[in-house]
Amino acid sequence: MPSFPNGETRVHLILGDPVAQTKSPSGLTAEFVSRGVNAICIPIHIAPVHFDVFVAAAKRAQNIDGIVVTIPHKFAALRHCDESSDRARFLGAANVLCRIAAERWRGDMTDGAAMVAALGRAGCTPAGKRALVAGAGGAGSAVALALVEAGVAALTVTDVDQQRCKRLVERLGARAAGIVEAGAPDPDGCDIVVNATPAGMTADDPLPVDAAGLAPSAFVADLITRPPITALLKAARSRGCTVVTGEDMFAEQAGTMADFLLAPRRGDMPPAVANTAKSR
Repeated sequence: MPSFPNGETRVHLILGDPVAQTKSPSGLTAEFVSRGVNAICIPIHIAPVHFDVFVAAAKRAQNIDGIVVTIPHKFAALRHCDESSDRARFLGAANVLCRIAAERWRGDMTDGAAMVAALGRAGCTPAGKRALVAGAGGAGSAVALALVEAGVAALTVTDVDQQRCKRLVERLGARAAGIVEAGAPDPDGCDIVVNATPAGMTADDPLPVDAAGLAPSAFVADLITRPPITALLKAARSRGCTVVTGEDMFAEQAGTMADFLLAPRRGDMPPAVANTAKSR
């Protein structure tokens, strides 16, 4: 490969507000390089008010092949997809978009599958377990759906936005009647606790759940990657819990994202989006 990057480098963006915490620029670029692909992932800090205009413009750049999306843009991202996976359409959110033709883009939502994979690597089998997910936003919705699909016996979702939480519980209830409920951030009796809120990104953030209720046998996960060990995970470790970090989750996700982003250039698509259809 010629000196990298160069004029032929394919560009992928990671959009967020904030974006400094994301592992995608280094993680995805490393994935591309390891596969011998001349591509790079670049962070862009973009506020919600400018998101739609920016994405519309970025999609017109002929050397931009993919867009990864982090907080708070995952719901907004889906409207920029011409095709999307079943799970992205169900959740109404996407965290990764790839160009499939000159003016056509496909979206997927990989957060939930990545978290379940990270939990599995830590020794947690969700089937039959009781779970609590803090956060009903894009990432929290994806994690909740993935846990339901992994066979949890009961799932409580908590969010400061009670209406958003209620809507998610209702959607999930259509797939798993009697399993999902909205509730308080109380992990008492839960085998799995996942924080999918921004609480923990700064030192003075309150804990997203009541750590006093964590059982030593519980698996406690946090999607935040910076800091890698949040206050919640510190509290969980002190109680003897097994913890899963945002970095652990991204380690499972990077390869899947790279597969998705590079699929159109290979002329194929990953199984997760093999049955996509127009989202609008």
